[in-house]
Amino acid sequence: MNIRETVQQLKNERSDPLCAYLYDMNRLRDHVETVVRSLPDRCRMFYAMKANSEPEILQALAPIVDGLEVASLGEVEKARAVSTDIPVIFGGPGKTDQEIEGAIRHRVTRFHVESLHELRRIEEIAKRLQANVSILLRVNLSGPFPSATLSMAGRPTQFGMNEEEVGEAIRTAWASAHICLQGFHFHSISNQLNAQSHLQLLNMYREKVEAWEEAYGLKVTAVNVGGGIGVNYQNLDAQFDWPLFVEGLKPLVEGFPSHWRHIDFECGRYLTAACGYYACEVLDIKRNHGKNYVLVRGGTHHFRLPVSWQHSHPFEVVPVEKWPYSFERKGFEGEPVTITGQLCTPKDVMARDIRVDRVRIGDIILFQYTGAYSWSISHHDFLSHPHPEHLYLEHPAVCEPR
Repeated sequence: MNIRETVQQLKNERSDPLCAYLYDMNRLRDHVETVVRSLPDRCRMFYAMKANSEPEILQALAPIVDGLEVASLGEVEKARAVSTDIPVIFGGPGKTDQEIEGAIRHRVTRFHVESLHELRRIEEIAKRLQANVSILLRVNLSGPFPSATLSMAGRPTQFGMNEEEVGEAIRTAWASAHICLQGFHFHSISNQLNAQSHLQLLNMYREKVEAWEEAYGLKVTAVNVGGGIGVNYQNLDAQFDWPLFVEGLKPLVEGFPSHWRHIDFECGRYLTAACGYYACEVLDIKRNHGKNYVLVRGGTHHFRLPVSWQHSHPFEVVPVEKWPYSFERKGFEGEPVTITGQLCTPKDVMARDIRVDRVRIGDIILFQYTGAYSWSISHHDFLSHPHPEHLYLEHPAVCEPR
């Protein structure tokens, strides 16, 4: 049974309007296993939990990936609830003293240090706890970088330290008795769709780190090249070419110094986006000032990604033949429609002016590629609407609700 058939079955089994996230767990595991297996020697894949930290997703990925990347103490605790020994790396800006202490007590593998102030605080807290802490220094490189949807470095942002601070940060780390400086962390771009451009970026990282090693007499053991590999929401058939990327990655990594024991990736969106679907039933349709609107059960309080990225999210219409009313069923055929939710704001739009063959009240709008940065980034309780169901599907499609 495929996802479309599963959605139809779910609707036929209930009378209340359908609103649910569905996750194809086999697709998730198969995709991530393929990605991890294809990486060359010395390369490791950490899952960036911020993309989707649902326990079922973490439990599925923990045996496959090399570790988990977290950005808060809450995520540390979620990671440790899944596994007491899986490697956990802690990045992100604005770490509090309480988070640093909690992460040390939870035995995180490594901190990615965002500033000199953070570095000094980690040393003081580690000293008080009589702990030794491994770190990477996150650097906001000057650029320029290959093009991508979102730049995280090469311009003023809150992320990482300037290149001009690297020397002082290295000396501060060396002078800190409880800190082991292992190398550097970079996360310069996000949603990169071009494999060759991403290889160029990694080569830029290599050149920077080799220059710092020579300048400061440093030998690093780990370089984290971040995530940033993207998803093409505008054309689902034109995704990042992973086979081409790993084909070029192998000779690139072979040219890295042999003492760089670990080249770490921390991907989120690319690993989980494709496994997720957001299904919402059409509650009403209307033509308002010359535009066609399809109003669904749910909205951007469940699925904020389209508003966040200012795009029309890809979807299909799943027909439902059951019609419980005695009056005529309304619909649009062969016309552009705008998909909106239940919120009291004109910004509650998930797709705009998209032509459909047919959509009727009672049909299901099935949004695709909603497995990352979808539910996890949404304002769930706005207007106190009910939350959607979360269904984890194994083949054959067995629904495990939560």
